[in-house]
Amino acid sequence: MGSEDLFYRRKAKQANELRRKRERRAAYDKVLIVCEGEKTEPNYFRELRNHYRLNTTNVEISGDCGSAPISVVEHAKRCYRDEQRKGLPFDRVYCVFDKDTHDSYQTALRAVAIAKPKGTFYGITSVPCFEFWLLLHFVYTTKPFYGTVGSRSGGDQVTAELCKYIADYAKGDNGRFEQLIGQLPQAIIYSQRVFEVAQANNTDNPSTLIHVLVEYLQNLGKTIG
Repeated sequence: MGSEDLFYRRKAKQANELRRKRERRAAYDKVLIVCEGEKTEPNYFRELRNHYRLNTTNVEISGDCGSAPISVVEHAKRCYRDEQRKGLPFDRVYCVFDKDTHDSYQTALRAVAIAKPKGTFYGITSVPCFEFWLLLHFVYTTKPFYGTVGSRSGGDQVTAELCKYIADYAKGDNGRFEQLIGQLPQAIIYSQRVFEVAQANNTDNPSTLIHVLVEYLQNLGKTIG
């Protein structure tokens, strides 16, 4: 078989794969969620995707980008460009990252703000960490979590609080988020209230925007309900 035949066979295979991917896609937004964690955050959003019966072709979840906030945004941009070149661009891209002790947090926020196409990229932040969102499933609190020299980080302090409600919780756990689904309405209300208080007090500690993404996924689920 000549090189020209191999070229056309390869092109035909790529075209068929693209056609099948388009056919699998449901008639609602195509969304990418990129998380800084390899396990905890992706596992949580996969659980939500399953709960709302969302198509895996429409809602893609990635945690393969490292823990630095800026690496989350850069990975999200690369994924967007790759799908755009294939003719299957994402309608929305959510970059999920924590503030905690990350040096690149502010840089990541600016990168999201200027990302193109405008209105496609969203920064879903948690201060100090994602576990604060999980904590809001159980209790309302606006107590700030600040790390100090020689002590636990703010994120470690939140995790310690969370362990009062999920005794053996550890970062990277898999398969324990199904038990939280019933408490989502409470978590959303608490998260909205905490965010409003933080804005009124000109602070971000504590706060989280996870409720924004969760409500968006809920609305997607309603389109197929």
